[in-house]
Amino acid sequence: MANRKLMKGNEAICYGAVAAGCDAFFGYPITPQNEIPELMSTLMPANNAVFLQAESEVSAINMVYGAASAGKRAMTSSSSPGISLKQEGISYIAGAELPCVIVNVQRGGPGLGNTQAGQADYFQTVKGGGHGDYKVLTLAPWSAQECYEFMPLAFDLADQYRGPVAILMDAIIGQMLEAVELHGDFPSIDRSKTWAVTGTRGRAHNVINSLWIDVNVMEELNIRLQARYRTAERDEVRYAEYQVDDADLVLVAYGCPARVCRTVVDLARQEGLKVGLFRPITLYPFPTARIAEIAKSGSQFMAVEMSCGQMVEDVKLAVNGAAEVLFYGRTGGVVPTPTEVFNFVVEYGVSSCAADKRA
Repeated sequence: MANRKLMKGNEAICYGAVAAGCDAFFGYPITPQNEIPELMSTLMPANNAVFLQAESEVSAINMVYGAASAGKRAMTSSSSPGISLKQEGISYIAGAELPCVIVNVQRGGPGLGNTQAGQADYFQTVKGGGHGDYKVLTLAPWSAQECYEFMPLAFDLADQYRGPVAILMDAIIGQMLEAVELHGDFPSIDRSKTWAVTGTRGRAHNVINSLWIDVNVMEELNIRLQARYRTAERDEVRYAEYQVDDADLVLVAYGCPARVCRTVVDLARQEGLKVGLFRPITLYPFPTARIAEIAKSGSQFMAVEMSCGQMVEDVKLAVNGAAEVLFYGRTGGVVPTPTEVFNFVVEYGVSSCAADKRA
C-alpha cells in the first residue's frame, strides 16, 4: 500500500531521488530550494548514499561530474543565480556525455532578484545556458506528486541519453504543501554503464573527457549528441490537455501558472466560453507537433508565464503562423491570479477567437 504524506514539492523531490536510487547529492544552500539539501542530508546517509554540501555551486556541479564519471546516479539542486554559476560545469557534463539530474527551483530575477516564484530561467535551461551545441532534457512538474514521480524518470532519461536532465520548477511548486503518494512503483531498468571509470582490471581504459583537440573527433561528438536529441524529440515528448478538443482559445502554461490556468478554464466554461489548457510537461523536447496539430483545427493560443515571454516563442514556432498567439505574463516574482488571467482572456482572447472561427 502506498505511503501517503503531506509534504512540500521540494521534499517530494528528495523522496523521488531516493526512490530512483540516487547515489550522491552535491549542493549548496540558496532560497527557495533549501529544503532539498536539508532533507537530503538525512535521507542520503540513511540509504547508504552520499550527501555533501559543497563550498560553492561551482564545486557542487563539478562533484556531480566526478560522481557521474564513476557511473553513479548523481544530482544537484539550486535556484536561479546558483544554476547560473553551474553553467560551465553543465556544458562540461554534456560534452563528457555524463548522465545527471539538476533541479532548479526558480526565483525572481535577473541578478540576485528575490526569493519569490519566477519562470525566467526557461531560455537558460531549455536552450542550453552554457557554451556549445548541447541540449538539456527538461521536465516541468506542476504538483508535489509530479515532483516525486519525475525524479526516477529524470534519472532514467539521463542514463538513456547520457546527458544532464533538468527538473524546472518555480518557488510555488517547491514550497507548497500537498499530499503525495510515495508509491515506489517505478520501472526497473538496466543501469549498467560500461563506459564509466571504475578501474581497469580486466578491461581496457575508459576515458571521460570534454576536451578533444582533434576537430574531427569534436565534430563526431557533436553529431552523436544531436542524434540523441533527435531521438528524444521523437520519443520523449510529454504533455497534458484539459478541455482542449473544442476550445476556441488554448492557454499554454507550465508549473504554477498551469494550475492558475486550469481554474481560468473552469471559470470560462461556466460563462460559456470555450477555453482549454495545454500543459507542456517536457519543455525540451517541446510538444511542437501536438500544438501544430491543434492550431490546424482553428484554435488560437495564449501563453501564460511568470516571465516576460520566453516559452511564448516556442509556442509561436510550433504554431508557425497558423494561429494567433497571445501572451500574458507577470515577472519579478509576481504570480498571476486566476481573476486577472480570466479578465485578460475575456478582453483580448475568446471574443476575437470566436469571431475568427465564425468568419
